[in-house]
Amino acid sequence: MIQREVSAKVPIKEGRNEEELTAVAFVNYAEDLDEALDMFGEEAILSNAWANWKVTLQSNIRSSLISGLNEAAVQEKLANAKMGAAQIGGRVDAQTAFIAKFKMATPEKQAEMLEMLREAAEK
Repeated sequence: MIQREVSAKVPIKEGRNEEELTAVAFVNYAEDLDEALDMFGEEAILSNAWANWKVTLQSNIRSSLISGLNEAAVQEKLANAKMGAAQIGGRVDAQTAFIAKFKMATPEKQAEMLEMLREAAEK
């Protein structure tokens, strides 16, 4: 068994708290799957795995839709998806993010973005 650190912040919100609140807690956690099964049980492990993977998949669906994929293409993309190791922080595909931002921009902003690309290509 190992100790894992968990921290959380509560941002300032008028009528609730006048300053940011923070706390750190240390919890017991398993070092391997066998120990996790003993500590938490299969149902807890699988339900938490599904809850977290579902959030990851929903994020993937959202970014796919923003990038222009339709529902059928999203289904094809995720048909054989496999759960991976959790990442610390988010990974953002810069090209997909730029295209999404471009699609949502006004025509004037799109013109500015195209000019930025032209300038970057010249350097």
